[in-house]
Formats: sequence, structure tokens, C-alpha cells
Amino acid sequence: MSQAERPDRLAPDRELTPEDIRELVGAGTPHFALQLKVRVERLIDSLGPDHPARIEGERQITRLAQIARVTGESRGAGPLAGPVGKPLSGGAPGAADHG
Repeated sequence: MSQAERPDRLAPDRELTPEDIRELVGAGTPHFALQLKVRVERLIDSLGPDHPARIEGERQITRLAQIARVTGESRGAGPLAGPVGKPLSGGAPGAADHG
């Protein structure tokens, strides 16, 4: 799945709808959740805070971020952009330190 958007969704004379957002993310799987999240972010970026498509988009972005946590991937800006998990400190549990 590409992060590129369908040209008809980006046409200047066409208004984005909540249905467009639902159509885009409806069949999303954890494997593609972050790609879909980035696409939705791009689509709603220029919409006002009260626009119905923006409200639906933000709801779906939250859902997609939660789905993506299952895969342990990160992409784009936001809370998932940093490293996943904490670095290990020391060796395996119960391992003796032979220094």
C-alpha cells in the first residue's frame, strides 16, 4: 500500500467527506495502519477544526495509532515516531556479571 493519495480526493473543487475517510481506512490492517494514518493526516491537514471530515479523520488517526502499536512500527510525526520499547540495560535476566 502506498502513502500516495488518489488524485480525485485531492481535487481542489471536491470537498472531503467523512465517508471518504471511512472508505480509506475501512479495510485497514495492522500492517498498513501507519501508512493509512499518514494519508489521513495529509487529507485533513487543511480542514478547519469543526469540519466533519477532520473530526472523523482525527477519530480514525487515534484508532490507527492504536492498531499500529500491535505491530511495533513507527512512522510520521506524533507519539509513535520515537523508538519502540526501552533499551535493554544489562544482560539477560538472572545472568551473572563476569567483569
